[in-house]
Amino acid sequence: MSLSQLVFYTFKVMKKIFIIIIATLFFISCNNSQKREQDKKIPVEQDNGIGDGAPSLSTAFAQGVEKTHNKEAFLAHNNISFDIALNFNGQERLKGTFTMRTNSSKIKFESKDGKTIIYNGEEVYLTPKEAEMESARFDILTWPYFMAMPFKLTDGGTIWSDVKQVTEKNRDYSKAKLTFEAGVGDTAEDWYQVYVDNNTNLLNYAAYIVTFGKSVAKAEQEPHAILYENYVVIDAIAISDTWKFYNWSEEKGLYGEPIGDATLRNIQFLESADYTVPKNAKKIEAPN
Repeated sequence: MSLSQLVFYTFKVMKKIFIIIIATLFFISCNNSQKREQDKKIPVEQDNGIGDGAPSLSTAFAQGVEKTHNKEAFLAHNNISFDIALNFNGQERLKGTFTMRTNSSKIKFESKDGKTIIYNGEEVYLTPKEAEMESARFDILTWPYFMAMPFKLTDGGTIWSDVKQVTEKNRDYSKAKLTFEAGVGDTAEDWYQVYVDNNTNLLNYAAYIVTFGKSVAKAEQEPHAILYENYVVIDAIAISDTWKFYNWSEEKGLYGEPIGDATLRNIQFLESADYTVPKNAKKIEAPN
């Protein structure tokens, strides 16, 4: 074989090797890219996760909202406290300070007029003993729930309907109905229609009924909604500090002028808090 033939043969072999190397690298790159895309997605199943253990689409929806609000960081703190000023129909409804465990297992409300409500995880108490506060049990359980709602969407006993895509007032939402298993809380028959902003994945508003002291049929005659109008970020956790309340219907969504509002101030996380029930407290029974 002449020198020129040897050079030509060597060049052909090297060219084939180079092509094989390039093709191998391209194949590896594509596989890695596909794997990264798959890792970003939450595996879901339509049938409530039956099969390989993946969550249903509605559960993945709820988990995604909790992740956006940073539930993990929220629960890493022991307690949260905030001042609230709540008004309905132009009248002051509630004013004072809430302190609660981030898992909602204990709650305390200290009103501006010296009354204190305590939920110790089992019962609700009002102090001083001679104090009167008709809505004490409702207040201690409801308003803290509204504050913590973005972190409670997958609590035990929650049941989610299918997720729907809707548009209201030129805004795109993912929407699903939240109900509860029997025996969950004082009012297991309450329901919420949860609207999540598709641009931010933050909880934008929730329509709801209140069955506390009334039938479901009666409550469904006047559903309301809480609009989380503004969010502040505290320790990388998104918490709404401005609420507005509206009338709501399935056909119209939010409608009319606000019927109520609330502002939350001095929001802070606390490592310790006192939920001791004073001796001069009286127990507030659950509604029949």
